[in-house]
Amino acid sequence: MSLGAWLLWFALNSAFFYWVLCRGGAAWLEGWRAGLALDTWYASLWSAEQIRLYVLLQWIVHTIWFVLGLVQPEWRWG
Repeated sequence: MSLGAWLLWFALNSAFFYWVLCRGGAAWLEGWRAGLALDTWYASLWSAEQIRLYVLLQWIVHTIWFVLGLVQPEWRWG
């Protein structure tokens, strides 16, 4: 994956994570939408606070992976 695509992927992910954490996206996602939008089917059973925690942890993991992908280009997927 090129550096530009890697940066774009991280920027889009971060925009989604920011929306969920800071702009009320977790409340909107509650229910069946969370099951579709997140990586796990049982997210549809979670409350907004649980969705926010999951997204926060995902953002931390994605940020670490992003930094590692900047340093080691072979770690980028695609």
